[in-house]
Amino acid sequence: MKKILIGIYILITIGIVFCIANSGIFSSENSKAIAEGEKVYAKNCLACHGETGKGEGAKDGTAINNQHFLSSVSDQDLYNYVKYGREGTSMPSYETRLSDKDLKNLVAFMREWQTEELDLKVSATVLGDPERGKEQYKLYCLSCHGENGAGKIKMGTVLSSPQYLKYTSDKQIWIGTAYGREETRMGPSLKGLEGARQLTEQDISDITAYIRSLEPK
Repeated sequence: MKKILIGIYILITIGIVFCIANSGIFSSENSKAIAEGEKVYAKNCLACHGETGKGEGAKDGTAINNQHFLSSVSDQDLYNYVKYGREGTSMPSYETRLSDKDLKNLVAFMREWQTEELDLKVSATVLGDPERGKEQYKLYCLSCHGENGAGKIKMGTVLSSPQYLKYTSDKQIWIGTAYGREETRMGPSLKGLEGARQLTEQDISDITAYIRSLEPK
């Protein structure tokens, strides 16, 4: 009798889970979050990042609506980028301006831009020589990203921002350097890709090590 009751309980549980999964509750909640996030974006982000998120805003703002970027960051990364901002840039911290719910809704809206998940392969070991990386940086990156990663308006993002370095992993820096971001000035740099620069995996690891060395000690 006990086994029969357990069996019935399991069947009922499976039935409830199945019904919830097919009820559209979760998709409905996500749609609501996206709609609310769009309002947050229009009010706080559009002026800089543009109506489509491609950096076409009237003010200074980078392109955040591209598949290379969205395939390299998690929802938590996006949340942190908005919440803590970027010191030394026009990107302020929204920690006291937006609620936790607003931030999450905004992330849901930005994630909706992702139409594909790119397989961005990374060097097995992202270990490099920062001194050699500095020389490579001067040759290939300085013209857009400025001296010591200070950035240049409408050309290259600030790489020396404490918040950028705190909330961006070496792997993500490597991916950004190697694959670039489509529809932006940042073309791919990894040898074998269709970029003007044809750098080896080690070259990119060295550049990554240099960028990491800009982090405040």
